[in-house]
Amino acid sequence: MRHWGRRGALAWLLWPASLAFGLVVFIRRFLYRIRVLGSKHPGVPVIVVGNLTAGGSGKTPLVLRIVELLREHGWKPGIVSRGHGGSVAAKGEAPREANIASDPSEVGDEPILLARRSGCPVWVAPERGAACRALREQHPECDVIVTDDGLQHYALARDIEICVVDGRGFGNGFLMPAGPLREPRSRLSSVDAVVTHGSAEVKGYKMQLQGESLVRITDAHDVRPAKSFAGQTVHAVAGIGDPKRFFLDLARFGIKPVPHPFPDHHPFRAGDLDFGDDAPVVMTEKDAVKWRRLAEPNHWVFPVSASLDPAFERWLLEKLSGSEAA
Repeated sequence: MRHWGRRGALAWLLWPASLAFGLVVFIRRFLYRIRVLGSKHPGVPVIVVGNLTAGGSGKTPLVLRIVELLREHGWKPGIVSRGHGGSVAAKGEAPREANIASDPSEVGDEPILLARRSGCPVWVAPERGAACRALREQHPECDVIVTDDGLQHYALARDIEICVVDGRGFGNGFLMPAGPLREPRSRLSSVDAVVTHGSAEVKGYKMQLQGESLVRITDAHDVRPAKSFAGQTVHAVAGIGDPKRFFLDLARFGIKPVPHPFPDHHPFRAGDLDFGDDAPVVMTEKDAVKWRRLAEPNHWVFPVSASLDPAFERWLLEKLSGSEAA
């Protein structure tokens, strides 16, 4: 929302509502802390990757790198997600496994991307504990669970909390609905690690999102260097939390992007990408998941991967080993 970026008239008008929201947040967390409200642990280490702001902040690429790291060191990770944008989350349906054949309108876009890129079992449910139980029942070999989002889902007990902060920082610094914050910025002091990319507002382990190639959506074998599109005008489509970041990524290769920002988790439909010409259309992986069945030969996807500070990776492995021993 536009008013989340500054403390304008609308933000101040909504500020009293944000105070009420903050009070609810405080009381809820306090009740979990004194165990009036209960948290359940799935019996294997749980790593929560979340953020303080509404919308995407780079959590999904970080989850992918974390599970890749864990597999490299002998762990057998599983992934749990709310499945935002899908009917499972919207209607509170029973846990469901997400895979490359799943319908994004049911399980959401990110879980399908996670399943395709990670090769790990991915389960979706608004109640993360239920998703963890279903995952472990169907995949008993799983010995660690990574959740994509869920920092504020205190009903799920966790061993490690990681908070991601992107280039937008904390917007105007107000809690919802006056600002983008789901919890006060002070919450950072209680997480185990902060991972930042493109943000100078806070200190933390650095992450970079890197991509070098474009892949034709109708033919995954057609992979071309992004720099081969230099000088071309392309329609850049991004239904993510920070579309500007995607447009700038393309521009650094000399591509001339025509920006087409959509709301985060936008449910694309036929006609949404009809721009009246034959110029290439380039989109994020998350958007391509929903557009794949409607794709045309001039539609391309720009995959990115997270590159992490080696110190973070060492810290995480040591922390996880200590959690397992406990």
